[in-house]
Amino acid sequence: MFKFLVGRIQLKKLFISIVTVFVVLTTLLTRPALAGDAAVGKQLFGANCASCHAGGKNAVNPAKTLSSADLTANGKNSEEAIMNQIKKGAGAMPAFAGRLNDTQIADIASYVFAQAAADWK
Repeated sequence: MFKFLVGRIQLKKLFISIVTVFVVLTTLLTRPALAGDAAVGKQLFGANCASCHAGGKNAVNPAKTLSSADLTANGKNSEEAIMNQIKKGAGAMPAFAGRLNDTQIADIASYVFAQAAADWK
């Protein structure tokens, strides 16, 4: 009887350890959800991006618009990828990491992603 209880206690400790490891790993490996506000992003886009990207177009490089198809073709088919582009810039596009904070960049990315999905209507 005593061996049975000791074995049961050890199994319970093992189970708790496994669950704890699972929770810790899940927490550490899960990226936080982007919480951009598209309404705020619309205003920020108008002030910072529309001079080159009005209506989802691209005044500098017409082949790289902000349409869903072009974003997908250029590997920018997620809010995270759009945020990265805004932060770092590329080609003729300047980096906005020093001009806008992370929340503002997330807001613009949410707006661009939503507008691309709606075909900029």
